[in-house]
Amino acid sequence: MNNLSLYIHIPFCVRKCHYCDFLSAPCNEETRREYVETLCTEIAQKAKRFQDRKVDTIFFGGGTPSLLSAEMFGKIMTVLRQEFQIFPEAEISVEVNPGTVDREKLEAYQKLGVNRLSIGLQSADNEELKILGRIHTWETFKKTWNLVRELGFSNVNIDLMSALPGQTLASYERTLRKVLGLKPEHISAYSLIIEEGTKFYEWFGEEEDVAQVTEEVQDSNLVDTVAAYKTKKLPDEIADRQMYEMTRDILEQYGYHRYEISNYALKGYECKHNVGYWKRKEYLGLGLGAASLVANVRSSNVSELATYLEVGQKVKKIAEECASEKDILDLKSKLTMEQREVDWIETQDSLSVNDQMEEFMFLGLRMMEGVSIAEFEKQFGKPLQEIYGKQISKLEKQGLLQFKEETGRYALTLQGIDVSNQVFVEFID
Repeated sequence: MNNLSLYIHIPFCVRKCHYCDFLSAPCNEETRREYVETLCTEIAQKAKRFQDRKVDTIFFGGGTPSLLSAEMFGKIMTVLRQEFQIFPEAEISVEVNPGTVDREKLEAYQKLGVNRLSIGLQSADNEELKILGRIHTWETFKKTWNLVRELGFSNVNIDLMSALPGQTLASYERTLRKVLGLKPEHISAYSLIIEEGTKFYEWFGEEEDVAQVTEEVQDSNLVDTVAAYKTKKLPDEIADRQMYEMTRDILEQYGYHRYEISNYALKGYECKHNVGYWKRKEYLGLGLGAASLVANVRSSNVSELATYLEVGQKVKKIAEECASEKDILDLKSKLTMEQREVDWIETQDSLSVNDQMEEFMFLGLRMMEGVSIAEFEKQFGKPLQEIYGKQISKLEKQGLLQFKEETGRYALTLQGIDVSNQVFVEFID
């Protein structure tokens, strides 16, 4: 039986960043405690279906998981270890925002087995951070970074963003070189995407109203004056492309190898959890809105916090009633595996073989190693060329795809990486 990955969603933050469309929001301490209680109920319940599986990666994402107190985080980890078989050497990652952790929390993480941190810096320029709506400065980040290193964390990712409002090639290069001077083991570097439902979409979307934007920016203290804001325009496509290429070139100079379109690592420090996503490894998502891939079924949990908490109360009540009766048969009849899990789920799709093959291609090609023709045939019982020969031939002629004889894999070329979405579309029916 294959190993299992766990994703734990913590949907809370100090305040919503202006570019963020993730499922997260500010909340009070009481709500966090109630959420942790519900999350632990879900963990204990769903783990029953995976007693024959061993967990090799756990990822706490958000939101800002580091907002949880050491006590709350410890409760979640305790339940995870009680309910799942977790490898002693499992990769356990926690997303951290600068300024939201102290020595107590970090020491608690270490005691609980956390061995990888992912710090959301985004930029080393304080004005750019202000525009993004981040709660920290470069100086705040440095304090967090120094504490992380002082305590001995030796597998740390730093998140960066490019093509930000007001960002120039020079300011982005300064960010890259400041970060590289710290020698993190891993860097995730993404270009800003303006998503609907965010402040940035209101301010920089197609129907941008400069007067309205200026007023909103002043009210939210993003910049000191209207005049200062008016200089904060999004970089054009050429500048965006130059930043993208700069990332690749400078990181390679410093010894980081690109193993996925937006991810770079020193040798041996690739994120095992994320590699699992791209290779379609099975994972169980726990928490509000968390997604799962199990037995070729993609599902996601309910996305409304009130509904999620109600489900937790319902499941807990039924379990307590059955336990009080001390009747295992009654427990099974009242609360079958399917009944226990169905209330948590908001969406669920069984993937056809065609869906699975498409995912194999467009997810696998995100990685620089590409997709294996042997693995494709092993999984689907048909040669890769029989299914996608036409698309592969077309992309090879366009110089976007190449076959690597030494590994038996098809991978994107440098040109293909630049237009990766165009390549992926070829494999979607």
